[in-house]
Amino acid sequence: MDFDFSDDQKFLKDEARKFLDGRCGPAVVRGVLDDPARSFDKDLWAAVAEQGWLGACIPEEFNGLGLGRVELCAIAEELGRAVAPIPFASTVYFLAEGVMLAGSQDQKATILPRIAAGELIGCLATSEGPGVVNASNLACRVEGGKLTGVKIPVTDGDVADMALVLASEAGKAGLYLVDLTAKGVSRETLKSLDPTRSVAKLTFDGVAAERIGEAGAGFDLVQAIMDRAAVLLAFEQLGGSDKCLEMAKDYALGRYAFGRVIAGYQAIKHKLADMYVKNEVARSNAYYGAWALNVDAPELPIAASAARIAASDAFWFSSKESIQVHGGMGFTWDVDCHLYYRRSRQLSLVAGAPRVWKERLVSQLEQKNAA
Repeated sequence: MDFDFSDDQKFLKDEARKFLDGRCGPAVVRGVLDDPARSFDKDLWAAVAEQGWLGACIPEEFNGLGLGRVELCAIAEELGRAVAPIPFASTVYFLAEGVMLAGSQDQKATILPRIAAGELIGCLATSEGPGVVNASNLACRVEGGKLTGVKIPVTDGDVADMALVLASEAGKAGLYLVDLTAKGVSRETLKSLDPTRSVAKLTFDGVAAERIGEAGAGFDLVQAIMDRAAVLLAFEQLGGSDKCLEMAKDYALGRYAFGRVIAGYQAIKHKLADMYVKNEVARSNAYYGAWALNVDAPELPIAASAARIAASDAFWFSSKESIQVHGGMGFTWDVDCHLYYRRSRQLSLVAGAPRVWKERLVSQLEQKNAA
């Protein structure tokens, strides 16, 4: 079985790289990082919408391109390589996937065309503070169609127009669509390691909430969304990790110490080799996840968990080792290494920490072996 991208998908990936090289250089990322008043780059967001990427997997009947998930994975890898400062993941991997997975026809017709046009930014709000949310500690409540409670932290919650919110109604967990521009919603932007992907505290006080999916199916639906997002995020992490290796290699080949390039020293060679190995392990798992996602295979929970774990490890390792290869320069603000280290930390937490996915992987394998 061939797990590589097809020629058309490689062409799409190459064109996406060319586009982002021209529209999302380090100066664009730093422009958001250096300005506390900016949570994302609006010009880049509009340009990405014009490319049709926001609607890549949205069916044509809802004004999308109707492409497969593998094509979206190719785009995600290039966005990760560019550390794009836009709420793409929150809108496409979480809101759009959630609506396509469990939304009614009316919900799809209302929301998906706006996402494809770049008119709607979305987010997923599940966390209520430290620890994993479960049935015993879910504090957000829906009574009479009105949502009350607090979600913290919510990635892109300060700029989103709509959120998918996990809340309890009549003792059962459900997932609800909430208009974040409505009265009764207050937001507080929080400090984070990567300000180019902002996070917020959302407080709801009797806000209208529309359930998506079946009553009481909230946790199952969130996990299904997370499985899909994990694969797509793995490709973002893979793109960033590959860029870290490329930066480290280029610097090592151009930096001289004691009369020779530092790439010739064994200590540097070992760092680059270790980065390469972890990247290739992450790539194999990400490709397997892309296949499972594209065909909605029964193996998706296992494939998504493996992709998430391997990609999180590879990006974190490559980002920190790239700093080490750059030596004293690597720790400075002017060198781009810290942009990737920040994003590696952000992406490793946005859909649940790696330890959560490790537990999920073990659980899935135990169930498979028992069956």
